[in-house]
Amino acid sequence: MKKKAAEAAALAVKARGLTKIYGEGEAAVTAVGHVDLDIPQGILTAVMGPSGSGKTTLVHLLAGLDKADAGEVWIRDQKLTGLGDRETAHLRGRIIGFVFQGFNLLQTMSARDNILLPLRLNGVPRDDAWFDELISMLGIGRELSRRPYEMSGGQQQRIAIARALITKPHVVFADEPTGNLDTHASAEVLSHLRQACRELGQSVVMVTHSPIAASYGSNVILFADGKVAGHITNPTPDSVLAGLDALAGVER
Repeated sequence: MKKKAAEAAALAVKARGLTKIYGEGEAAVTAVGHVDLDIPQGILTAVMGPSGSGKTTLVHLLAGLDKADAGEVWIRDQKLTGLGDRETAHLRGRIIGFVFQGFNLLQTMSARDNILLPLRLNGVPRDDAWFDELISMLGIGRELSRRPYEMSGGQQQRIAIARALITKPHVVFADEPTGNLDTHASAEVLSHLRQACRELGQSVVMVTHSPIAASYGSNVILFADGKVAGHITNPTPDSVLAGLDALAGVER
């Protein structure tokens, strides 16, 4: 029992038999098909695959943003599947953080209030020391009183990262977090996500199309045709490209 508990504690996300099918009959498409997956805790994991491979659906299922047709998902020791909508939303607000491509900041609120919003919405007590640590790590102290429209894309995404981390979530899901950023801002955001894992013990699962972005992670999950098609540990841009080329070769 102790061994199983230790193994569970070492995982940020676990999925068993995870399945999502769209449509019915001959028109049915299996976006995610009976996937078993273990995502380690405390690292940045990238999810990559061809367009239409199901990788975004997979991450939405893991994050509780979409309901599976079959299978189970655990965030650490918390089972996410099988809950009602209200219970899922409550649990998700406390143990999961999100970083989106489009930032999703409220334009009428200051950066400070945007960061603190998840605490207010989910009844989580504010930890001033943790807030200060995030602001220092992300280098956003000068932006706290500004509105999102007064900031660059890179600054807005760093505010979004702070917002995702403020509740001390078990895992952060990042959906193309550098998709709207230039090369310099992308490198900064990716460095901060990796830093959150290495220095704060955070777990991050990131969907990306970029081999360079994926190389910031410790692990890459290759996804194709609704299934896990491979893993790359200690990725480099070249090894990720080779993995994607191999997937393309299989499809041909």
